[in-house]
Amino acid sequence: MNDPILEMRRVSKSFFSIKALRGVDLTVYPGEIHALMGENGAGKSTLMKILSGAYRPDPGGEIRIGGKPVSFNGPHAGRAAGISIIYQELSLAPNLSVAQNIYLGREVSRFGMLAREVMEAAIGPILERLGADFAPSTLVAGLSMGQRQLVEIARALHARSKILIMDEPTTALSAGESERLFGLIRRLRAEGLAIIYISHRMDEVYALGDRVTVLRDGTLVGSLDKPEIRADTIVRLMVGRDVSSFYKKEHDPRALHGPPMLAAVNIADGRRVKGGSLTVHAGEVVGLAGLVGAGRTELAHLIIGAAAKIAGHVEIEGRTVDIRNPGEALEAGIAYLTEDRKALGLFLDMSCLDNINLAVLGRDARLGGILDRDKARDRASKAFAALAIRATDIRVAAGGLSGGNQQKVLLSRLLATTPKILILDEPTRGVDVGAKSEIYSIIDNLAKSGTAVLVISSDLPEIIGICDRVIVMRAGLLAGEIKRTATTPLDQEQIMALATGMEQLDA
Repeated sequence: MNDPILEMRRVSKSFFSIKALRGVDLTVYPGEIHALMGENGAGKSTLMKILSGAYRPDPGGEIRIGGKPVSFNGPHAGRAAGISIIYQELSLAPNLSVAQNIYLGREVSRFGMLAREVMEAAIGPILERLGADFAPSTLVAGLSMGQRQLVEIARALHARSKILIMDEPTTALSAGESERLFGLIRRLRAEGLAIIYISHRMDEVYALGDRVTVLRDGTLVGSLDKPEIRADTIVRLMVGRDVSSFYKKEHDPRALHGPPMLAAVNIADGRRVKGGSLTVHAGEVVGLAGLVGAGRTELAHLIIGAAAKIAGHVEIEGRTVDIRNPGEALEAGIAYLTEDRKALGLFLDMSCLDNINLAVLGRDARLGGILDRDKARDRASKAFAALAIRATDIRVAAGGLSGGNQQKVLLSRLLATTPKILILDEPTRGVDVGAKSEIYSIIDNLAKSGTAVLVISSDLPEIIGICDRVIVMRAGLLAGEIKRTATTPLDQEQIMALATGMEQLDA
């Protein structure tokens, strides 16, 4: 094996009395995809910000690039040493062209004017190398998220980076865009680039990782080579417990009887949802699976009245209900957890207390419409304890919490309405492994208490781990249903066959 391109030894970082990193080691080689994993708050971002020059480490550690010790006094020094970082929230200026974004801060000028043609000519070959389908002169505002990701990579290549850090790069990408990105990452690895890949997604780590380093509570807890990369080993390192406790499933769906708590009967919108029926009983967890674009979220929107139906109806406990908007859905006992908690769910600048109580303000009002703040504080405090929400106080802004804790705050708001039916759309998207396990436990406890739960998820191990039945959508239609029995577990291949139409070819 070649000599390492990066060696970080005994790296520590404190923020006042908080130890964010404790003597962490990391070694990365040229032509390697090195996955960095750990729960939110484990220290991954802090370690990478030290490497990129955004943070200065505590005294006592050492960083070597190409065998030479380095010390950065800012991100510019990190970039000059060949380190580029692509954050989860892309740092592009949408009103500028691709070439202008890549040259931002080091523009080429002639006679006091931007030399656009010179910059575009230099960027063209890089975009061609990446297989980009847009020109250097294209405005970034007109690009998809996958194309913007290519611009960030082109910027790193133009800077002649030796080490590329990618932080959750597929969060906002479609399945097709993610696959194209994976192909590009493999090509860059073959060209000798060292890639540090931060992800919560096990399937991505399996597909790409040559080695995995796991952090927990600011400490290095293990590094695994390719043959050792297994889900149970990684989960045990990340959360400090055995994988057997990951998917909690203690509710008993075999005790189901009576009419379904929720029934969607021949429901359609004429566009994305073309018709079909599903049921969920009290105390049951039903999964809604399918490829991206199959119509799963659109079906949920029809059920809660967020979109207009052209056919079909909704029943609750055997009674037809006319739900015209999400507010009426809540009144009828249906709560919906959106797949985009930041844009459509939480008010990030508001406190956790106010976010949790938002759906029940009217219930807490005293005579004259005055809010009962004591009751609101009590509800928020109980939610923090029941869902293990980790924050210093119920009054802190929701935007300052980790992804998993934000999701639990949003879930607390829905549970405050005491719903009969809970529809969860991608409930663990962007959530670390430890928080996932806690959310699965919450779902299981809700089913044990009699809540009917419908889970929309693109994570097949998640669907298989927590659901009693799986309904599969394909191209706007309900393609089939798979049931778990005492002797037959849910099968990932069966689900994918229904989602892709392969079961028709095999028939």
